[in-house]
Amino acid sequence: MSVFDEKIDRSKTASVKWELTKVIFGEEDLWPMWVADMDFKPPKAVLDALKKRLDHGIFGYTFVPNTTSQAIVEWLFKRHQWEVNPSWLSYCGGVVQAISTAITAFTNEGDPIIIQSPVYTPFFDMVEKNNRKVVNSPLIREGNKYKMDFAGFESALKEGCKVFILCNPHNPGGRVWTKEELLKIGELCLKYNCLILSDEIHSDLIYKAYKHTPMASISDEISEKTVTFVAPSKTFNLAGLHSAVAIIKNPTLRKQFNQVQKRQGHFGLNIFGIVGMEAAYREGEAWLEDLIDYLEENKNYAIAFLKKHLPKITCMEPEGTYLLWLDCRELGFSDEELRQLLLEKGKLALEPGPKYGPGGNGFVRMNIACPRDYLIEGLNRLKKALS
Repeated sequence: MSVFDEKIDRSKTASVKWELTKVIFGEEDLWPMWVADMDFKPPKAVLDALKKRLDHGIFGYTFVPNTTSQAIVEWLFKRHQWEVNPSWLSYCGGVVQAISTAITAFTNEGDPIIIQSPVYTPFFDMVEKNNRKVVNSPLIREGNKYKMDFAGFESALKEGCKVFILCNPHNPGGRVWTKEELLKIGELCLKYNCLILSDEIHSDLIYKAYKHTPMASISDEISEKTVTFVAPSKTFNLAGLHSAVAIIKNPTLRKQFNQVQKRQGHFGLNIFGIVGMEAAYREGEAWLEDLIDYLEENKNYAIAFLKKHLPKITCMEPEGTYLLWLDCRELGFSDEELRQLLLEKGKLALEPGPKYGPGGNGFVRMNIACPRDYLIEGLNRLKKALS
């Protein structure tokens, strides 16, 4: 039995995934496979470090020590062969917060910002809520994978876009962009003097046949025009600790980013975010390797189940993340009909595709980072709803 087979009761823990499902979806007794957190405990080393800090008993003002920065730098080099200087790190409460800070720091109201739909919903939100303009360069579907539309992207750049928000790896489609793809998109951004904000929060969750390439590692020129965001939250299931990092090589950009953070009143991380992050990056690698194996088994199980029981649903082949992007269009339902069948007949909560912008209609997103029995329960509910 794998440690990831353990079933943990998350009720009465203020879990968004398990306790807000009724509020968000409006139905009782739903099986939650929507929001992107895992139903697994983090590595034992992380729990031990948090307990040790708790037992100390004093929780005064805290700074991020050099040991934490060094742990992050060593992790990035070991996992992704990316050499980062500790001085490039700026700490943030979360990646979405950091993207909003970057938008504020590097653009003005009304400025156009490129995104590639379908894509993680807060990309739209952070652009629009900061009174900037979304310029969409939709991804192209080729078989069961997305690819970038380079010609369309260059056309979007010609609108005067100052910033491009990249999702690397891609959420919800699961693409792990290749070095060649990133080089091409990066060179276009250099040509038009467009800054790259690279959300790499899923970068450690890569299946064995693929490799993550940090955008800022492509070339010295591209690294000077890239702000990268990483966090232990997806990798080690630590989202509730609110700890993330912006990696900014360019000192002018780093100064602008830090000035906006200070203006907004952000001064470092909470105690447990610091402790949990350092322990995860220092001692969590063996646990992560086991997790990736388990997730790959879940992915393969789910795809085989769909082919057997729901052959009209096509799963975009994920290369990374623990998310399945399910194409339900061949079933012939509208998005509203799909929603009602899932909620009322299947009692299953999945993320609706239209949330992810143009190209999301007819899709749903399923989170498979759960014990195998939970996955089987969810798939059976999907079958009940849609077969």
